[in-house]
Amino acid sequence: MRMSLRAFSVDGSIGEGGGQVLRVAVALAAVLGCQLRVFNIRARRNPPGLRAQHLTAVKAVASLAKGRVEGLKVGSTQISFEPGELSGGKMEFDAGTAGSTTLILQSLMPVMAFAGSPVDVVLRGGTNNPMAPPYEYLENVLLPVLRGMGFDATLKLHRRGFYPRGQGVISAHSKPVDVLKPVRLVGKARVVKITGLSYSCRLPEHITQRMARSAEQFLKKNGYDDVSIAVEALAPENPRCSPDPGTGIILFAHTDLGTLLAVDKLGERGVPAERVGEEAARSLIEELQAKAPVDSHLGDQLVIWAALAEGESEYEVSRITSHTLTSVEVCRQLTGAVFEVDGKLGERGRVRCRGIGLKRG
Repeated sequence: MRMSLRAFSVDGSIGEGGGQVLRVAVALAAVLGCQLRVFNIRARRNPPGLRAQHLTAVKAVASLAKGRVEGLKVGSTQISFEPGELSGGKMEFDAGTAGSTTLILQSLMPVMAFAGSPVDVVLRGGTNNPMAPPYEYLENVLLPVLRGMGFDATLKLHRRGFYPRGQGVISAHSKPVDVLKPVRLVGKARVVKITGLSYSCRLPEHITQRMARSAEQFLKKNGYDDVSIAVEALAPENPRCSPDPGTGIILFAHTDLGTLLAVDKLGERGVPAERVGEEAARSLIEELQAKAPVDSHLGDQLVIWAALAEGESEYEVSRITSHTLTSVEVCRQLTGAVFEVDGKLGERGRVRCRGIGLKRG
């Protein structure tokens, strides 16, 4: 059941001190029915305070929770949030910039899981951003694990969005869950095959082909023989093509434990496509060296779900990151879930959590 009449204050500068603190705290306040104040928001960032994508994330959660928010403006370092009853239905939100739609969705999905009815949401903004998971990561890595926990959701990419204008479009549909199952992803993972996607909009196709070929050659040179990287080069007449040019590559390592580990790399002006592909392949190999079933990105994204789930969750991650530790601290403060994190920062580790077994309604 949702808690009530409780109030929390969260220091937004704890841990890595970025927008993650705000996104996790607001999502938890919505599903728990708790009043929330977050201060020192992105205090160590330049510039500090809320940016457009953070505003949109909070607005989306507040809309789904029929809540009231104070302090919601660009540059604000403090907000107050009082959620109401979780609703459902259709809604649409626009970051207004190339702000990451996937980070907005990360904050919104736990609320969607415990909504009063199915949710259909359309998000506009960036779909492939630096310092944020690309759309393909959420669809192929995060969502399958969440489905295993009982969260029935689907995602769709309608149009890519790159910097500076964004204007990408993704949609999500979900059905509410009564209670989340615990997640258990442990053991020594062996790579079965590697797949990927080299993509671009409004750029010559040879760029994506060169990225894919470079990544494939580097992976095979390092002992990974079963590699297949698809190429997608969208021209302006394609409805899924972004308004601005952009390119990138994402690689997926499929393991014998049934999990996927992934890395992505965006192209940059002046950086050869071959270098982008090789750097992505090198980063994937670094993730795989730990032989863990969960990559460092999924390691922090699962924390909030483990905290809300029933029973004991446990997973082994390729690398403990500051994002993981930050999310653990926020979830511990707001939910009372009991966490144990084994492993040093930057090394392979294990996350255990006795979740609160939140029940919808």
